[in-house]
Amino acid sequence: MTRAGFVALAGRPNVGKSTLTNAIVGAKVAIVSDRPQTTRRAIRGVATGPDWQLVLIDLPGVQRPRDALTQRMARRVKLELADADAALMLLNGEEAIGPGDRYIAAALADASGPVTVAVNKIDRLSKERQARALLDAAEIAPSAADVFPISARGGQGVLALVEHLVSQLPDSPFLYPRAQRSDMAREELLAELIREQVLRRTFQELPHAIGVVIEELEADERDAELTRIDALIWVETESQKAIVVGRGGRMIKAIGTAARRELERELAGRVHLSLMVRVRRRWRADDGLLDRLGIE
Repeated sequence: MTRAGFVALAGRPNVGKSTLTNAIVGAKVAIVSDRPQTTRRAIRGVATGPDWQLVLIDLPGVQRPRDALTQRMARRVKLELADADAALMLLNGEEAIGPGDRYIAAALADASGPVTVAVNKIDRLSKERQARALLDAAEIAPSAADVFPISARGGQGVLALVEHLVSQLPDSPFLYPRAQRSDMAREELLAELIREQVLRRTFQELPHAIGVVIEELEADERDAELTRIDALIWVETESQKAIVVGRGGRMIKAIGTAARRELERELAGRVHLSLMVRVRRRWRADDGLLDRLGIE
């Protein structure tokens, strides 16, 4: 008999949810950045063992809705938590427990499935601070929740956490083909890889206003080993466009060079990447564009 099921991963922005998802899956299925609002949709990362399949749902960071974009993000978090077989709450061991953590813990108290708590970044803490972080986590954890110390980046404690999560899954046939690592459409994943490089090179206020859409994705007619990708980077103001383009086009060139490397790694072949930056005011309130970006 095999086990398979969905585990919803909830936590404040920037606690390491995407890093943990990638570590468990063993492949890059969620982009990683230290900027807020990096994850905007529920990303399903599929980890498969000999007789189990763990589908980890990397949820957007829980936050107060401010526009159509964050309203959709909050709605998606609520729906995924309600439908999952189990839930995993991730805390940042380097930071004190805050109102956001308590809000998430309260929401998980009503979860239909079992809840597990993981305290991340313990490799950066002294033994004394580790003990304090685990005690604080236990205090806010929903009743009967197990608490695990982990380092998503370094790997400490991740295997034990995975074994525990698998034990909570129902008996079920596999939900995805054994080789599949994510349910994200290829165009969406490629757009996310480009957005990741924008986030890594722009100012703190820009990530909220950045959107990426793949316009064209096709094999070159003269070279079957070359993939041509045309992508649009959406911003909300001319000043933001100027930041992304950079003086003399240096910033957009750096973004393109780094993004192309990531795309070639994902597609296992050469890529010709063309990037354009366009201004669309208040696009985060534009339901049509949010649909196009795949943010439900």
